[in-house]
Amino acid sequence: MNVIYTEKAPAAIGPYSQAMTTGNLLFTSGQIPINPATGEIAGTTIQEQTEQVMKNLGEVLLAAGSSYDKVVKTTCFLANMDDFAAFNEVYAKYFTGKPARSCVAVKTLPKNVLCEVELIAEL
Repeated sequence: MNVIYTEKAPAAIGPYSQAMTTGNLLFTSGQIPINPATGEIAGTTIQEQTEQVMKNLGEVLLAAGSSYDKVVKTTCFLANMDDFAAFNEVYAKYFTGKPARSCVAVKTLPKNVLCEVELIAEL
């Protein structure tokens, strides 16, 4: 197993890694909309926050030698399922290969953000 880390995505805010690889697979931790340059939450709307999450995931994918077109599974967490359609608009721009997905509403996300996404990808 190998730890994946990039300064172009937010550092872990707990005892975990941004991502791990094993064999030919990448497993990311959930990414929330933290701007890695400032450490602050990016945006106030679901669209703005989803864009930052996707940027963060893209940097982790790149650091591991993978890409969005190699993603096989995502798990998406929303603070409010009323944001589902707006979240999907942004999500669809990045996950054009339509990987398998689960999307659930949760009571609260870290730092009270609106969304979090984790993924599994091929290397």
